[in-house]
Amino acid sequence: MSDQSEIDNSLAVETSLESDFNESNQKAGNDYDALFAGKQLCDFCATKCCTCGCPKLEAEPLRDNAQLWSFDLRSRDIDWRRYVRPLDTGVRGEAVYLDRQSTFMSSHRRAVNESNRRELLVCHDMMGNYLADRHYQSSAKFDDYRFMHWSAVDYFCYFSHQYVTIPPSGWLNAAHRHGVAVLGTYIVEGDEGSRHLHEVLSSVENVRRTVAALTRLCQHFHFEGWLVNVECSVRADCMPNLYLFVEELRHATETLVPHGRIFWYDSVIDSGILSWQNELNQRNVNFFRKSHGTLINYTWNESSLQRSEATVRQENAEAHRVFQGLDVFGRGQVARFQSAQTLARIARRGFSAGIFAPAWCYETLQQFGYNIRNENGDEAFNDAFLARNEKWWSSLWEHLATHPYCKLPFYTDFCVGSGRGNFECGNRDATARSFFNLSRQALQPSVPLSGNAEHSFNTAYAGGCALRILNFERAFRLFVTDFQLPLGVLLLGYAYRLDVDLEADSAAVDHQLDVVLRCRPPGRRSQHMYLFCGDYNDHIVTPGRSYISPLGAALPSNLVHEQLPSEQGTLGVNWRVRYYLVSFDGPVTLLDIGLKCRRPQLSRADAYFGAIYVQSLQLTDFNSLQGNDKLHIEAYKEQLWTEQTTT
Repeated sequence: MSDQSEIDNSLAVETSLESDFNESNQKAGNDYDALFAGKQLCDFCATKCCTCGCPKLEAEPLRDNAQLWSFDLRSRDIDWRRYVRPLDTGVRGEAVYLDRQSTFMSSHRRAVNESNRRELLVCHDMMGNYLADRHYQSSAKFDDYRFMHWSAVDYFCYFSHQYVTIPPSGWLNAAHRHGVAVLGTYIVEGDEGSRHLHEVLSSVENVRRTVAALTRLCQHFHFEGWLVNVECSVRADCMPNLYLFVEELRHATETLVPHGRIFWYDSVIDSGILSWQNELNQRNVNFFRKSHGTLINYTWNESSLQRSEATVRQENAEAHRVFQGLDVFGRGQVARFQSAQTLARIARRGFSAGIFAPAWCYETLQQFGYNIRNENGDEAFNDAFLARNEKWWSSLWEHLATHPYCKLPFYTDFCVGSGRGNFECGNRDATARSFFNLSRQALQPSVPLSGNAEHSFNTAYAGGCALRILNFERAFRLFVTDFQLPLGVLLLGYAYRLDVDLEADSAAVDHQLDVVLRCRPPGRRSQHMYLFCGDYNDHIVTPGRSYISPLGAALPSNLVHEQLPSEQGTLGVNWRVRYYLVSFDGPVTLLDIGLKCRRPQLSRADAYFGAIYVQSLQLTDFNSLQGNDKLHIEAYKEQLWTEQTTT
């Protein structure tokens, strides 16, 4: 099939899906509103996390200026600080480029600086949005669309074709947990949108009323800003006020919204005519000047890139403020599973990328006979989407920057915000139903898992899923980190499961699982050491590599993580917890965390990784622990660091 035929077919499927979902979602919304008509916010919702379906905890768009200016929202009396976590600016560090994102033992990183910085804006445009994700409380559709690759993302935009799109709390919580700023959408299109916009631009007073109202929405719902999308022509006499609107909205978000950002979408030009330029040039550069960045429409070409480069030079501006659009469905560019080709062209020019509709991996599975509409979720569809999604993101990663985790203590149970049931310490809650709730999403791996591990919903240590190991040949990376251990004392804990049946699989007795850590002395980029934290008879310390045994005795309660008890009897079937305590004779930076699993060739035993905990301790904590299981490494004194060319 030709590329053009693929594009036409995908567009036809997308249009059909969006129409069907909008129709069914409209009916569901009407039924929901009728059910709660006249009901007030219950006392339970006012004080605790809502599970009763209260409509005031459901995200909704605003449809006109009267509603916007009067703050006419069902949730206007809710203190959303109780339901939306603040943006965690400390969880992630300065981004790095990874030459090979998954191959742990031979992979290197290159620092991002002002001369090579490229950022990523993800625009979540899926079937009209405001689907099951609009609820604060859980829905049962555990296979709904989830986004997990936050470490490459700088900005996440929740998009719909409503006038003012407010991001739902689940998306805010998942993004904020990973340190990613979230944008709502201000969009005007068609005759109705034109009326709304010209009402705003009819006077300076109305411009400022609108800026104040949009800023208030950011403050009330705790998101960081707006994508401004003007897709209708603007009268020439209103253009000064449109520029004023963008400029004052930027100023207000910078001043009044923590980490506030405003992005302009390449649409109308200086004359007011709707004319997508697909580049940055003199006809749209004034919007670039007045915003934090411009998202370029996706039908650009090499000549467009050259003209954008020239404009950036003339403006003496940063190239990373230009976000070249890529529609994953393939409108205007090579996309789908060939999207990396387009990202490579963007990266070569030093521009940032704006990815439209990454849920292509989800939506288009209907073409292959999967049931994407089951309100209770579909296991086969869930598995297919997750595998497809990992494969797609893995293909892009070499062109993206990765933000390392840098805040301790660090803990995750890998929950993606959904599950077919709920688990605690490896035990399944027999009364729990399937759930979809992005607010429950834990910190996710730094790189795509494709080929190395997959999300398993059949078992979990905590939350809704665990990682099922696929790669038993070599070590692979899970997390890119920048954890500083100034006193050189490291505590590591993790939960794992080996489904070993010795009667049926005699070879499985040799099944092993190690967590592998790569560390270095601070400031010495050419030196490092690997720590293999597995099940060894004794500690083995050598230059560049050390093999570490787990602690045999239980740790004091003040040192263990509350979700990782060391008592084996409290854990679910086959789940185990290991702890390791290591000190160095000087400060250490922990750079990478990976897994190394081994099983005999004839074995088919499954291995699962359920949770991990990393903490920096005081020397007194290390010294107070009795026994020989803790390990002190004289890495500086014995010159155990080994050299590598780049880090």
